[in-house]
Amino acid sequence: MALVDVVKCEINDQLLVEKYPQTDLRIGSQLVVYPGQTALFVKGGKIYDEFMCGTYTIKSENIPLLGKIINLPFGGETPFKAEVWFVNQVSLLDCKWGTKSPIQIEDPKYGVIVPVRSYGQYGFKISNPKVFLEKFVGNMPSFTKEKLIDYFRGVILSKLTNIISDKLTKDKLSVLNINSYVDGISSFAKERLQPVFASYGVDLEMFHAISVNVDESDPSFVELKNIKARAAEIKILGREDYQMTRSFNVLEKAAENEGGGAMNAAVGIGAGVGIGAQIGNIASQTLNVNPDIVPPIPTTQFYLAIKGKRQGPFDQSTIEKKISDGEIDENTLVWKKPMKSWAALSTIDEFQHLFDEDCPPPIPNV
Repeated sequence: MALVDVVKCEINDQLLVEKYPQTDLRIGSQLVVYPGQTALFVKGGKIYDEFMCGTYTIKSENIPLLGKIINLPFGGETPFKAEVWFVNQVSLLDCKWGTKSPIQIEDPKYGVIVPVRSYGQYGFKISNPKVFLEKFVGNMPSFTKEKLIDYFRGVILSKLTNIISDKLTKDKLSVLNINSYVDGISSFAKERLQPVFASYGVDLEMFHAISVNVDESDPSFVELKNIKARAAEIKILGREDYQMTRSFNVLEKAAENEGGGAMNAAVGIGAGVGIGAQIGNIASQTLNVNPDIVPPIPTTQFYLAIKGKRQGPFDQSTIEKKISDGEIDENTLVWKKPMKSWAALSTIDEFQHLFDEDCPPPIPNV
């Protein structure tokens, strides 16, 4: 076999590594390494010398590590055997990833597990050819872009569940509007995946989640929306008013079922129990004792400002007793829903009759 005069490899964009087909080299041959490539000299399965882009005349001086192994004499065109691997280091930015099946994410705000789908694009380049050749290629004569994408697709999907869950938990976000957080999830995912890529000699140059979404018809997502709606209703009405409203609804449904006999009444009570133990008990007791009785109308709750501290809530009769006992007077500040600010007791309709209306109001501070 003729000795090689020029050693080069024109790698296309689908190849990441290509082994030069011949191993009979000689001192004085030309080594051509194109931009975006690195050439590695291998002997006996071990990587010795490394060349960046450029044109080189192979001499014993520029393959010092390999030269020590094969004992090249100085001068002449001495033949020697070695493998030359060319590694493609151009940036590949059009790699796609996506979930073939939904990943299960627990909503950190409401505790409901919902299926989430996601897809996107990422880009990488080989940053450490020696590590990449040792960990991925081995003795394969070539290594394609598609092989690496297949491998990293599995890595991405195996870690994506934890990445999205951790991001939602860290920022106290809900799955309900997860697609609004795509940019944040993308940056967070790149930060978490970068060390994994780097361990194989690969630099993750970009990572984008194009879409992170939930099927809105999925039962778990529908339940999540219902939970959010109930939470919002409680926040608006207050817990006590919300529970009372729900108990009225249970009683109303039970009354509609009254003509259906004991079975329908039991269904009505069961609905009350399903809402919650407290509401169910109210409905059950009311229905069993006397169907004509309804729960008492909630009394107004008042808060007092005494010695600079808020006290309460108190009902009207308790406050009237405090007035009669001299614990508070007409100037004591009071608040109730839906007042926007505190006001003196003497200005509140429920208590005006307890004070002498002929007395002038307190003199304001000037």
